Amino acid sequence: MSITSRRTFLTSGARVAAAALLTGCRPGRPVHAQQQPVGELIRTDSFIPPNQLDIAPALPVPTPALEAKIGQMIMVGFGGRYLDLNSDVVRNMADGLVGGVVLFGRNVESPAQVQAMTTTLRGVSSQPPLIAIDQEGGWVSRLPRSFGISSNYSAQYLGEQNDLSLTAAQGESTAAELAQLGINLNLAPVVDVNTNPRNPVIGRYERSFSADPAIVAEHAKAVINAHRPHKVLCTLKHFPGHGSSQGDTHAGFVDVTESWDVVELAPYATLIGAQACDVVMTAHIFNAVLDSDHPATLSRNVITGLLREKLGYNGVVVSDDMQMGAISKLYDLETAVELAINAGVDIIAFSNNIPLRPGANGERLHEIILGLVEAGRIPQSRIEESYQRIINLKQKLA
Repeated sequence: MSITSRRTFLTSGARVAAAALLTGCRPGRPVHAQQQPVGELIRTDSFIPPNQLDIAPALPVPTPALEAKIGQMIMVGFGGRYLDLNSDVVRNMADGLVGGVVLFGRNVESPAQVQAMTTTLRGVSSQPPLIAIDQEGGWVSRLPRSFGISSNYSAQYLGEQNDLSLTAAQGESTAAELAQLGINLNLAPVVDVNTNPRNPVIGRYERSFSADPAIVAEHAKAVINAHRPHKVLCTLKHFPGHGSSQGDTHAGFVDVTESWDVVELAPYATLIGAQACDVVMTAHIFNAVLDSDHPATLSRNVITGLLREKLGYNGVVVSDDMQMGAISKLYDLETAVELAINAGVDIIAFSNNIPLRPGANGERLHEIILGLVEAGRIPQSRIEESYQRIINLKQKLA
């Protein structure tokens, strides 16, 4: 079979499989063309049972207090390149107010400096902290080549070469360096399907492997498999698909109702089915067919109904940065956090590029979530579910 015909065959098969996930949707057509109600798209009689193999045994630790469980659900960014015991983020982690951090270029100077930073964070945390970074390759790379990563090709370049050994080699080099630095969560690979090459946040920056969902899934799996021996977790993003968008959710509201296609679910279905999924990151895109009221990050229909119940995913869901314009310009902080957690998001991520309150970002988020639980606006059972998923995830780091 020629490469061209093989790609055509794989794309066709992936499209049919993805369409089957949304009852009544025709293969190859955007889901909105059917104008079916959400209740028909997410039918209980066609749910895929959650894959129990994805859940590692819980760590045998004493049951912590509610406050500690909430802390595990918070991931923050911070400023500066050096930490000590008086640094706000260190104190927040030591007090159990945050369970993870995300590093940006502003935090990176040298390998020794990053190692010192991650060592400090691990040293004060009662649970292994999630220390995350966006190291996709190409344009979105927080670590410079001087850190020792052998290649830094974009996902688009790797997909165009379609050489899985090349993709795996870059994944191996990346994971080895992250592990050496003490970073245990890569916010990559992007599994958005490049249905709109002019997309200002995906296509423009060559972040998608391909417009072919089969190629996207194959290369994402190669990246993930290269990370696992190094005990570095990976993140599939941005669910349920950002590849068709014509706007940037960093800036504000983005509606994909008229452009989103069921084929954008195919990489998730493939990778979840192959147990090649550690974490899923949400997209802040709005799709009126999937939820007529809220963007995906805040939608129970999307996170619980589609991702968990329809696709059978039982693992950790992390929000994209909640300070992005698509959320922060439309919702106050308390409402956004309430909706996200009730939707099924397990980890609320804040980059802290825009200070919430000087010196107390983690503390402020913790206060909000605890207050929402005490007021009955978030059931304590939701905290318990998320905490257990996070602890199960951290078991993979042991």
